[in-house]
Amino acid sequence: MRTISSILTAALVAGTLLSGCSDSAGNGPQGASPDPSESQQEGGKTPVASDPGKKGETPAAPSTGGNAAPPVTQGDKPAEEPKAALKPEPPKTGQPAAEQPKPEQPQAEQPKAEPPKTEPPKEPVKPTAADQKAVSWYYMKKKKGEVPGFPAETKQLKPEQKAVWIGKENTVYLTIDVGGELLDYETLLKSLKDNEVKATFFVTGYNLKNNPDYIKLLLEEGHTVGNHSITHKDFTTLTDDQVKKEVADYEKLYKDITGQEPVKFFRFPYGKYSMHLLTLMSDLGYTSYFWSTAMKDWEPRKNGAEDAFNDVTGNVHDGNIILMHQASKENIEAMDRILKAIKKDGYKFGTLDELQK
Repeated sequence: MRTISSILTAALVAGTLLSGCSDSAGNGPQGASPDPSESQQEGGKTPVASDPGKKGETPAAPSTGGNAAPPVTQGDKPAEEPKAALKPEPPKTGQPAAEQPKPEQPQAEQPKAEPPKTEPPKEPVKPTAADQKAVSWYYMKKKKGEVPGFPAETKQLKPEQKAVWIGKENTVYLTIDVGGELLDYETLLKSLKDNEVKATFFVTGYNLKNNPDYIKLLLEEGHTVGNHSITHKDFTTLTDDQVKKEVADYEKLYKDITGQEPVKFFRFPYGKYSMHLLTLMSDLGYTSYFWSTAMKDWEPRKNGAEDAFNDVTGNVHDGNIILMHQASKENIEAMDRILKAIKKDGYKFGTLDELQK
């Protein structure tokens, strides 16, 4: 029995070996030429694809004939076909692809705006010698009812210099400078009140400081208080900084006393000014007021109150700006008569705010 079993086992092994030799020869006759339709490369040898992703691996041996592919051994992988690019899926919304919203393109970065270029402040133009030339205000009296003549410098004045020396037709403006003693101010104010006249009082700083109650009384009775400087110095002898200090100190003192902002009316001490000073005062917000009637009323009058009366009423005219000084007792004594005579001549009294520039 063992002998028969051994014979059968040997026969099975021999059959298996014969079958393997038959499979390696292919379907056609052994040694037949390859199919002519098979592409020939590199001298008739068919290349064997290798896995490009693995390095150092030995390629499989080429086939020796027929159409059968070489056996695949463990570790060898057939070459993979390159994957075709995936086609975009049709839109799921039912809209044609052309109508699909396009993805937003990143916007180009906008150039940053450059900050505005600021020019350095211009240096103020230095006044010329002609601009700084000292001038004294005056007028040339004519017949009663006629407007006087004025200095040739008035023809050079520009509107922005804000200078006033004449007013409106059929109107008279009363201004009183308060640079000296107050004297009998009660009689003065009674004359103004009885004739319903409002005046502008140009007060110096030292009179503001020494007579605060009087300043408040002027305002209570409806009069105006203008700036006549702190020290009553000739402004043509001061530097610009000194002029500015005169004005600023006055404004502060006025506000401390009255609790109000000062009006921007100014009168040059002694009537001394220059073109440059007019511009400077205008830059500080002031209108400079001159006059078309005045007299030496800071000195005793030969004929007393009669001289004051004749000087004013003998020169009355349209737009007349009258300058009188409170320190003159003759002016105070003649005031009631003067006001009544001017009204009798057909003029009305106005206030300087009507001429403010």
